[in-house]
Amino acid sequence: MKETHALQPRVDAVIVAYNSARTLRACVAPLAAMESVRVIVVDNCSPDDTAGPLAGLDVELTRAPRNGGFSAGCNLGIERGAAPYVLLLNPDARMPSDALEALVAVLDASPGTAIVGPRIVEDDGTLSPSQRRFPRPLSTFAQALFLHRLWPHANWTDELIRDPDAYRTSGTPDWVSGACMLIRREALEHVGGMDEDFFLYCEDMDVCARLRDAGWDVRYEPSAVVHHEGGVSRPREELLAMLARNRVLYARKHAGRVALLLEAAGVALGHATHAVTSLARPALRRGHLRALAAALRPLRSEEAR
Repeated sequence: MKETHALQPRVDAVIVAYNSARTLRACVAPLAAMESVRVIVVDNCSPDDTAGPLAGLDVELTRAPRNGGFSAGCNLGIERGAAPYVLLLNPDARMPSDALEALVAVLDASPGTAIVGPRIVEDDGTLSPSQRRFPRPLSTFAQALFLHRLWPHANWTDELIRDPDAYRTSGTPDWVSGACMLIRREALEHVGGMDEDFFLYCEDMDVCARLRDAGWDVRYEPSAVVHHEGGVSRPREELLAMLARNRVLYARKHAGRVALLLEAAGVALGHATHAVTSLARPALRRGHLRALAAALRPLRSEEAR
């Protein structure tokens, strides 16, 4: 779908690559063939061969001077372009042209919308829930006590919207997964880009919250279908502490002191209960215990004030 780079790009597609050589070409090749799409791949100091899979493709490869995390990689790629829309796409996802066109149509038709996310499915066609609610103490404690498994479709037990019916029609969730989101550049620049304090995890929730606070909308569009290998990825054991830390960081940014303390306590309780249920998996149990310590750190610092 690409005629020439003389054609002003409408979308800058930014893919942050880290150990992504195996899936990178399948992700980038369809985008590189689309008209008015500029593809920018950011090599986040990956130890694998990022350039190899890109051979022969019309893409720009930018090498980060250091691995500053996902948000820093996104900001680096975003700064390389000037298109009115920015597509953030995980390197293990694949977006066909009709899906991108559907997302662009939403932003074209709704000037007050800053972000739109697609329907995300696994390779076998299974839905990967990608619409979310902002965290609240009630939902954090409910998840810690596994109440979301008893009432999976209740609004108060979980942040993840699991009801399949919610994915059949357009909607306005609190936030959408950063595995794939199309963002209006004007809105993103208005709020200062992605927050690089979030090295990995919660940066998508944070940018949606900041955009909503600034008066912009967030949308979900089911007619845009993106395939994501393995669905929405679960954090590895060694990254659970980072997830816990960023959950608390998000609360510190967006909530008052009482809500911060409740969120930290709820996150800590969740990792404690998961550590108990992971006795047969030592590596996972150690990951949850490290996350428990990371969540408790802000509680100790608040008590010291």
